[in-house]
Amino acid sequence: MRISEESMPVLSVSALNSTAREIIEGNFPLLRVEGEISNFSAPGSGHWYFSLKDSRAQVRCAMFRQRNLYSRVQPRNGLQIQVLAQPTLYEGRGEFQLIIEQLQESGEGDLQARFLALKEKLAAEGLFEAHLKRPLPTWPQRVAVITSATGAALHDIRATLARRWPLLSVLVYPVLVQGDQAAGQIVEALGRANARSTEDVLILARGGGSTEDLWCFNEEMVARAIRASRIPVVTGIGHEIDFTIADFASDLRAATPTAAAEAVSPDRNEWLPKVQAQHYQLEKLMLRKMQDESQRLDFLQIRLRHPGEGLDAAQRRLQLARENLTRAMALQLSSQAQQLAYLQERRARQDPGQRLQILEKQLRQSQKNLGTVMLNILQRADLRQQQSTSALRLLDPLAVLQRGFAVIRDTSGRVIFESQSTHPGEQLVATLARGRIHCEVTRSDPENP
Repeated sequence: MRISEESMPVLSVSALNSTAREIIEGNFPLLRVEGEISNFSAPGSGHWYFSLKDSRAQVRCAMFRQRNLYSRVQPRNGLQIQVLAQPTLYEGRGEFQLIIEQLQESGEGDLQARFLALKEKLAAEGLFEAHLKRPLPTWPQRVAVITSATGAALHDIRATLARRWPLLSVLVYPVLVQGDQAAGQIVEALGRANARSTEDVLILARGGGSTEDLWCFNEEMVARAIRASRIPVVTGIGHEIDFTIADFASDLRAATPTAAAEAVSPDRNEWLPKVQAQHYQLEKLMLRKMQDESQRLDFLQIRLRHPGEGLDAAQRRLQLARENLTRAMALQLSSQAQQLAYLQERRARQDPGQRLQILEKQLRQSQKNLGTVMLNILQRADLRQQQSTSALRLLDPLAVLQRGFAVIRDTSGRVIFESQSTHPGEQLVATLARGRIHCEVTRSDPENP
């Protein structure tokens, strides 16, 4: 059945191109394409536009700014590259094109595989372990730079070190930083720097470039030479996005040569105020020390006397010693005389007649003292007897009765203490101070009136 021309839909050009774009993008995934760059342009928008061609065909390509910003390869006409791209159709002109996601030089895929294999091998050996990293000196005095003598990296490093810490001494080991002989020269420079052992830290640096340009820093011999170095090694290779095997082996990886110079040098703008403050404190301490020493010198000058004054003082001390000796001898003689008198008195006391007189005198005194003591004892005993008699009189029941009280008993002789223990008609006996009264209970009240 044939479709008549009248029944066929009519498409606009934009609808046709949109449908074609959807068909192309829907049927083609991301593709890896290789070719040579031609007609490269980079307008102010930041996007890259070029053609990718081989010997028989070409295709238009676009790499937008947000993608090419991180590219390590700078496109140029005639450069052989590989791209990871999405085929599509530019609807505005109806042109088939590739939207580039990644771009690398041809052969870079093999280099990346070699890079990853060597990195994995050295990491398995522990060559990149953090505990192997040597600490950088806080106050380095000498820095060695291993880089190209004509490259911009050396100029940036010198300028940064001069700006941050002009006191640093910089020694340059010029080497090739690209090509087949570069790795050997870098290893040799590391060996010579360690043989000298005069530098405090080493900087291994070069500017940016493609993977092939930087490949000498991915050589195994360079990584092992860095780890064998006794001097700490800081790498500043390429740009921020560039990582090499040397970066993993180094003691510190800096993003750029300038950053490497900043990493090894103190900042004078930070330390100058601190040094000035310490200088001020040192001046104060020195001034105070000079004042103390000046006062001490004055004191020593005061103490320093003429030798004649010393002799006079010695003579005065000698005279004083003589006087002290004379007094001491006089005191000693007086003490000896007192001792002699004591011994004579003691000898006299030990004479039998004298001893008897002393004992008789002591006996008479003892008899006198005994009489006094006996009299005192009798007087105290008489006083205690009088006190006891007075106390007994106070405790005598008859004395209470003499004050008008009476002792009430029943016929059995039991003492009555309360009215409730009696009953009317009961016979009671009241003992008075003189005599008794026989009475009869007529009434008893439980409470006092």
